[in-house]
Formats: sequence, structure tokens, C-alpha cells
Amino acid sequence: MKCSGIASFVLVLGACAAPSVTDHAREAPPAASDAERVVQELYDLVCVPPGGPLQDWARVRELFLPEAVVVLRDTRTSFATFSLEGWIADFVAFDEKARVVESGFTERVVEMHTLEYGDVAQSWVLYEAALTGSPRPPTFGVDGIQLVKRDGAWRIAAIVNELVPRGAEPSLPAAALTR
Repeated sequence: MKCSGIASFVLVLGACAAPSVTDHAREAPPAASDAERVVQELYDLVCVPPGGPLQDWARVRELFLPEAVVVLRDTRTSFATFSLEGWIADFVAFDEKARVVESGFTERVVEMHTLEYGDVAQSWVLYEAALTGSPRPPTFGVDGIQLVKRDGAWRIAAIVNELVPRGAEPSLPAAALTR
């Protein structure tokens, strides 16, 4: 189950619009790379619909190298560094404290830009995170996600996170969008 109906809404809306002559001349957007599909799956997997079920941590682990590192902004002036297992434990503690199984939690990709070179890839992801039904506005953040191809499959090697300050326009850094 996907965490967001936004993409479906946009697809339905687009299907209802009559195509113009110039629409046929445009190139189709490039298909998501395998690395991007891994990143998107991670965001889908950390979401919890109201009433559950909770995250499938076994499947999440399969997306990562066992030695992966996750660095998250934890205050305005510091970061917390986790092993994969430490990050999962921190997420589980968040789930319990926020009573996520009852309320639900979404973390959806707003924008993603990925550059692959050989067996390495870098994805920049602007995301929106929220407790379902919470009166608090969603939190926006930017994740830098590094992937490596091991045994023919993309795996996440590291995630580094920064939060978008409240009141700032959520966007990816301009440097992430240049090739």
C-alpha cells in the first residue's frame, strides 16, 4: 500500500485532460532508475496507515548494506549518528512514543533527483513527514542517500538528513539539481 494518494490523484487528473498536439511531441519523462526505486520503497515502507500494520523492518533491512550509516538532524545544532540497527531502534521508539500504530505516519517523497555513475548513486530527496491527522504542520527535510550496487542490486550505504527550517520554502539544494 502506498502512503500517499497524491500521485494517483495527479495521474487521474492528467488522464482526464485532453492531450494537445504539443503533448504528443514531448518526450516521456525518464523512468525511475533502479536506485530511485529502492529509495522510493524505503519511504513507502516507513509509512504506517492509521490502525497499522507497523513497518516491515525485515524488508527495510534488505534495502541497506548491513554496515550502513544513518545521520539525522536531532536538534538545531547537532546530529545523531546511527548504525542501521540503531536507526531502526530509534524509529521503533518514535513509533511507540507517538502511538503511530493508532494515528498513522507518512513520509512521502516530494521531489527526488538521482545521479548514477557505475555502481554508485546519490539521491537527493525532499520529503514531507507527518503524523496522520495531527494538527501540527508536516515537517519537511532533505535526505542525501548514497547507494552502491552489490551483487547486481542497489543497496543504501548511507543517509544524511537535514531539516528544512520552519517558514523556509521546502526545496532541494540547487547544486543537487545540476549535472
